[in-house]
Amino acid sequence: MPSLRKNFLYFVLLCLFILSCATASTNQASWPYIQSAIKKDPKIEKKIQKILSQMSLEEKVGQMVQAEIKHASADDIKKYHLGSILNGGGSFPNNNKKASLKDWVSLADAYYLASTDKTGGRVGIPVIWGTDAVHGHNNVFGATIFPHNIGLGAMRNPLLIEKIAKATATEVLATGIDWIFAPTVAVVRNDRWGRTYEGYSEDPALVKSYAAAMINGIQGKGKETLSANHLVSTVKHFIADGGTNNGVDQGNNLSSEQELMEIHAQGYFSALKAGAQTVMASFNSWHGKKVHGNKYLLTEVLKNKMGFDGFVIGDWNGHGQVKGCSNVSCPQAINAGVDMIMVPQDWKKLIQNTIGQVKSGEISMDRINDAVMRILRVKLRTGLFIRGLPSKRKYAADNKVVGSLEHRSIARQAVRESLVLLKNKNSILPLDRKLNVVVAGSGANDIGRQSGGWTLTWQGTGNINSEFPGATSIYDGIENVVKSAGGSTHLSLDGNFKINPDVAIVVFGEIPYAEGQGDITDLLYNWKYPRDLELLNRFKSKGIPVVSVFITGRPLWMNTEINRSDAFVVAWLPGSEGVGISDVLFKKEDGSVNHDFKGKLSFSWPKFADQTLVNFGDKKYNPLFSYGYGLTYKDIDRLGVLSEVPFASANIPTPKDEVKVFKGRTLSPFVNYVGDRANWKFPLNGDVGASAAGLVSVIAIDKDIQEDARQVTFHGGDSNYYFQSQSNLNLSKFVTTGVLKLDIRVDKRPNNEANILMGTGKMNFNHYLNVTSLKKWETITVDLKCFADKGADFTNFNMPLSFATFGSMQISLANVEVLAKKPKSKIKKVRCGN
Repeated sequence: MPSLRKNFLYFVLLCLFILSCATASTNQASWPYIQSAIKKDPKIEKKIQKILSQMSLEEKVGQMVQAEIKHASADDIKKYHLGSILNGGGSFPNNNKKASLKDWVSLADAYYLASTDKTGGRVGIPVIWGTDAVHGHNNVFGATIFPHNIGLGAMRNPLLIEKIAKATATEVLATGIDWIFAPTVAVVRNDRWGRTYEGYSEDPALVKSYAAAMINGIQGKGKETLSANHLVSTVKHFIADGGTNNGVDQGNNLSSEQELMEIHAQGYFSALKAGAQTVMASFNSWHGKKVHGNKYLLTEVLKNKMGFDGFVIGDWNGHGQVKGCSNVSCPQAINAGVDMIMVPQDWKKLIQNTIGQVKSGEISMDRINDAVMRILRVKLRTGLFIRGLPSKRKYAADNKVVGSLEHRSIARQAVRESLVLLKNKNSILPLDRKLNVVVAGSGANDIGRQSGGWTLTWQGTGNINSEFPGATSIYDGIENVVKSAGGSTHLSLDGNFKINPDVAIVVFGEIPYAEGQGDITDLLYNWKYPRDLELLNRFKSKGIPVVSVFITGRPLWMNTEINRSDAFVVAWLPGSEGVGISDVLFKKEDGSVNHDFKGKLSFSWPKFADQTLVNFGDKKYNPLFSYGYGLTYKDIDRLGVLSEVPFASANIPTPKDEVKVFKGRTLSPFVNYVGDRANWKFPLNGDVGASAAGLVSVIAIDKDIQEDARQVTFHGGDSNYYFQSQSNLNLSKFVTTGVLKLDIRVDKRPNNEANILMGTGKMNFNHYLNVTSLKKWETITVDLKCFADKGADFTNFNMPLSFATFGSMQISLANVEVLAKKPKSKIKKVRCGN
């Protein structure tokens, strides 16, 4: 009997062990091995070993560093053996926004000659130049600007995607650049993310189908692979950047590993199979650990399990965000599997520190050799060692290539196919060409607006139409088609006109933004852009039919605007070929359809402004317009009057412990205003601009990252600068222990009384502004009780911060928030009043 019991116990333990193994296996994703279209070449591998054996430690570490062109000269390339350079968004040769193709190629030549100089025993490895050509060669004056990825996703056309990628690569070749940081294969699951427009879809399958097409277009396929007609591509950002908690840029992704594979990795599977040679590590974290420092994801999963044999490039100082790291020192990122560190400005110190860390054993020589072998492999595969000077390569400085009619035709087709028709009451579209048309709205004649972020400048702001030679605004296209048929057009951005038109085409939408500054807290549109709704109401009140053309980088809650429109067209961010929109809106001269709507939603459209997690395939899937929705001219529009209650709950929830007001840009539900005697409530688009009488002006400046702060100049006279919500909040529980917290820099002291306000609570602020150090950032807090004692009603609250003065002064602001409790860290506390 004891023996029987003993055997039974062993049997139970064995079953438990088997069960635990089975459970463990179901919790861990089974990552597939990807067989790349580009096989290892024994001849190249032999060359890699030969070159590696000739390299010094300094040369090896230099190969692993990528510097920005503003901070690296040709002499630097030679002296420090730099392996790569990049031009960031808004960075150009000689810092000239209108730099010619010869300027670009001349700089590329200088870098190439410096890198291949073999004097003094140098190996002389060609430098590789990378650029963010994410919707065309968008940093270059006169380039073709294609629709952003969100628009391309609506096309459902991988063949056209490949053409777009090939056209982009050709224009990049004309500037002597070797490498494109594209495609972005983020599967966006929360539309609050400021990079939503960089994703093709919320659907992993669609992203997967597009990723391979982009790689084939950039790098070539078959015998054309990495030929002189093509470039190196980058699939980015590895991994899960589109699924961070609350849609926060560079935030934390909480997906399981299985979800990581099934949702966020699908684009990598097809891209790597097509032969993608580089992968960019992502800023985001996975379960609290920054991907730049995650050895399991970068080395075990990507390189070992998936078999990726190219190199991993870091993102802009992304290594500096890894725990224990800084921009100038991060052995953790290299050890985790980042092969080339993107360190735009502080690269000299990083090289010095990395060399020391290798000598001390903190980074092994095996890891260094592996990274350099991967970099050399890509450079050899792409022919950098034999292509010679950039100016001697195919398409170099060819003005017939950049912005060519062929490329603009491809872009125009992409615009047509990306448009999504959400409403067409009484079949108002397509329009007759012979009508009297008024074209209104802030986006009607603004090529920069219709192109969005990552266009000439990083955020896409500050551009004017003359900086897009060869491009057409949306109004240009409408004017051409209507006038050619004998109709008439009138451009009236504010909606004023003398003779009633037959129809109003109103073009409006988001102002350009890029990463960080594009994050929002909900999907409500009209609180941020109230003038657009006012414009629609003006036309409707006069009985004029309205066709709305909406420019946007994501689906937003637009029920009010849709109700005021007879037709509602989502144009996304169409780029430089605005004429593509008129191709679809208007009939042929004989009255037949010219081009029908083909676009279908690749992102579900929200029913409520707080419905930020609405993705095709979810268990509780309840959008306003489903994934794949999009009318054609054959469809009967049965859309009724939509509810104009923006939130699923009738009331905005009372904040728990914080209210974020400004972080890189004003956050919803707040709007940034300036005021003076001409207009005390003048909203700022993009948080920049000037008051109606010009007494206060605001520009974007850099604090921690590009354009993450605002400099406010009061020029003299009664004026103010403030943030206000369109709906009141109850912050009464904040008053006893809460604070207003912000980063501030005093650039010019006030010459008159200056006040800081919360709601109606006004406090004299001269004591702080006149005592603190000039031109020095500091974080301050002010007790909410200071404002409550001055009359602020926090039970019915909508103005978290205002500055007002009768004189002149200049201050800079960033990171404004209201906290329920004082921060534990030591932050300067400003006393109440004088």
